[in-house]
Amino acid sequence: MPKNKTHKGVAKRVKITGSGKTMRERAGRRHLLEKKSSRVTRRLAGNTDVAPQDSKRLRKLLGR
Repeated sequence: MPKNKTHKGVAKRVKITGSGKTMRERAGRRHLLEKKSSRVTRRLAGNTDVAPQDSKRLRKLLGR
């Protein structure tokens, strides 16, 4: 049987924490920041959990 390959597109976007949670960055913080308020850009900072509906599929793509 061949080995499972990690889906590199998902691997660049999603990380699995030590406790097993799936984490992602929020969208909308890459460009066009001048028109966005400081409140919005602060809210978009940091990482957040992946929705539970997507978490199982993403873990499978990562080979976990």
